Amino acid sequence: MRSIQIYDTTLRDGTQGEGVSLSLQDKLQITQRLDELGVDFIEGGYPASNTKDAEYFQRATKLPLKQAKICAFGMTRRRGMKAADDSGIQALVAAETPVVTIVGKTWDFHVTEVLRVSLQENLDMIAETVGHLASRGREVFYDAEHFFDGFNANPEYAAQTILAAAKAGAKLVILCDTNGGSLPEAVAERTRAAAKVLESFKIPVGIHTHNDGELAVANSLAAVDAGAVQVQGTVNGIGERCGNADLISVMANLGLKKGYQVLGGRPLSHLTELSRYVYEIANLNHRNNQPFVGQSAFAHKGGMHVHAIARATSSYEHMDPALVGNERRILVSELSGRSNITALTAKHQLADDKALMDAILKQVVDLEAQGYHFETAEASFDMLVQRVAGTFKPHFERLKYHVGVSTLGNGQPITEATVKISVNGDERLEVAEGDGPVNALDAAMRKALNGDFPGLKDMRLIDYKVRVVNSEAGTAARIRVLIESSDHQDVWGTIGVSENIIEASWLALVDAIEYKLYKDEPK
Repeated sequence: MRSIQIYDTTLRDGTQGEGVSLSLQDKLQITQRLDELGVDFIEGGYPASNTKDAEYFQRATKLPLKQAKICAFGMTRRRGMKAADDSGIQALVAAETPVVTIVGKTWDFHVTEVLRVSLQENLDMIAETVGHLASRGREVFYDAEHFFDGFNANPEYAAQTILAAAKAGAKLVILCDTNGGSLPEAVAERTRAAAKVLESFKIPVGIHTHNDGELAVANSLAAVDAGAVQVQGTVNGIGERCGNADLISVMANLGLKKGYQVLGGRPLSHLTELSRYVYEIANLNHRNNQPFVGQSAFAHKGGMHVHAIARATSSYEHMDPALVGNERRILVSELSGRSNITALTAKHQLADDKALMDAILKQVVDLEAQGYHFETAEASFDMLVQRVAGTFKPHFERLKYHVGVSTLGNGQPITEATVKISVNGDERLEVAEGDGPVNALDAAMRKALNGDFPGLKDMRLIDYKVRVVNSEAGTAARIRVLIESSDHQDVWGTIGVSENIIEASWLALVDAIEYKLYKDEPK
């Protein structure tokens, strides 16, 4: 089992993605999490580019890391000067990282048209930079930028550039598909060619791909099969333009599908946790359909699929989701069959009642035709099951509500909600103010219920989404409101649909409260 090094560049290349920004503390937290997972190398940034990256290296090199080596990233020396005199190279030395990664030009077109130097000068820039850093006791990795395009255009010169780095003391040469347009067969062929060029120096190659052709992961795997010993990429594939190779998918494929060893042989059951952690730290939306770790990666909606899954999970799953820390989900919608309903109602012990299963399915289909959508509102589905089964026992009765919005003298809006409910025959009328209609209704309901249900103090709304169901109706369109709530133990989703956004919100909120009270009951 060949071991493959994992080199993470989320903190540098990943932050070049549109909408991605990490604070110093964010970068330090991600560094520690990557180290805990067993990542081999963590590229923290370019110390000469900004003060945040420079401070990162001051603090990161003092972290008690168990596995990972911190890497500083930089470029070859500028033309017309010595490497020792270049401020960028000086910053790399001052970063005091055990590893320095240097990027240099491989494509003759870039050398003459972008750098505007001679082909020989570029070779000197590579050799002198690598040699200077190696002489300062650094382990030097050389990123051969645009290697695959450069090799295609001028293979002799591309070979000279990586040889220059190898002769000067580079410990590893990383082949970069910088424009992200290469195909796997070309990557494999040129990776083998580069390895042969460096064979006499016993310098291995790595791979760094971009995703402009939707092939970054495939190209990384092709390079490894062709002999690459290291894969560079980012968590969740974030990065410039279309992103980098997603290390989550790279590690899962290498370790679980292709038989390579990654992360020192540690299990990959924390990949889902890592993926979601980075999304949260970077304040990015989770990609539900992300392979292996996305919320929808092992979600089953079609009735035929769910029926087969109930008999053999491998019938519609390529692997056990637990291997990457994910879980199987059964969805319910108008596309569902009885198998979906049976799977989702198992905890209610109703599966033997086929007539009831059909009644629940009919109710789901009818409601989805009105705009309901139960895939992310499983708590509302639970309420629906109990209502159709006749087992639902409401904790309160809704009598009426009223919401009013007015403005103060300074123009600031103020929202006031009044709710009237009945609890065990006792009518209660409460008024509360809030930051908006939903917040005001929630506050009024809590005032009316908290005396009987103190557990409500642990419940909080964590997400509120509004969707137009039939946009062709304009301002008279039906509105779908999804509310996500949580307490110290669970997260649950509820839904309401109406032409009135306040009514839709009220329906979703009532279901959220009812579900909280139901799940808190002694079982």
